[in-house]
Amino acid sequence: MIQKVQIANTLIDAFPFIKEFAGETIVIKYGGAAQVDPILKEKFAKDIVLLYLIGIKPVIVHGGGKRINDYLEKLDIKTEFKDGQRVTTKENMEVVEMVLSGLINKEITSLLNNHGAKAIGISGKDASFLEGEPKDGGAFGYTGNITKVDNLVIENLLEENFIPVIAPIATAKEIGHPGFNINADLAASKIATALKAKKVIFMTDTAGVLDKDMNLISTLFRRDIDALIEDGTIAGGMIPKVSACLEAVDGGVEKSHIIDGRVEHSILLELFTSEGVGTVIKKMLV
Repeated sequence: MIQKVQIANTLIDAFPFIKEFAGETIVIKYGGAAQVDPILKEKFAKDIVLLYLIGIKPVIVHGGGKRINDYLEKLDIKTEFKDGQRVTTKENMEVVEMVLSGLINKEITSLLNNHGAKAIGISGKDASFLEGEPKDGGAFGYTGNITKVDNLVIENLLEENFIPVIAPIATAKEIGHPGFNINADLAASKIATALKAKKVIFMTDTAGVLDKDMNLISTLFRRDIDALIEDGTIAGGMIPKVSACLEAVDGGVEKSHIIDGRVEHSILLELFTSEGVGTVIKKMLV
């Protein structure tokens, strides 16, 4: 009986947050271990369907770098990285699109549908809702930056009670162009901004942003991030993640979150508890 009362208390504690977020759009960048481990994949799907059933509008943007690397290796196709980002050749691009749009996207969509949601998988090429251009003038090949987001495409899907599952491939203006491989963190940020989302959540393989003693930093503002990058506390792959967070917040998203996707139900813990489990990045109050 005590355990049952504790469960009831947990639900009551979550009630204010459920009430606050009902009807709101939340963009979730799905990647890392949570996208690979079978148990974590199952937990993720259940969490998303729970959000969906209580009236929150989740939008999933997924990566797939590890799976892309695996397939490139199987096909004996070389790939190169510069400053931590893939230099996408035309040959790479075919595999990138095959893995992201044809494999991972449909796996996620199917998993959500099997748990009772109404999910639909798309890429930025569908209805040309993501347009791109070459990153750094083409220095990264077919790796691109997003120049335009047609938010109405996603808003129409949300209006019809779909959960959009988005592969970060952007279309180009030129006819016959293979499109652009877009960093999933940056795609999530751009999409969240265009949708005027309440929150954007980045699932990673770390607890969040850590200080030099490896302790979790629960809250950050731009000035904090600038200082932490300057002194080397934030480095490597965490820099593009916090940059994506800042871009979203600057674009009108209320809060950005970096959470540990290796923790079961980390999305629910971050959204529905006062303490949260990751790092929240928000705009400084004036």
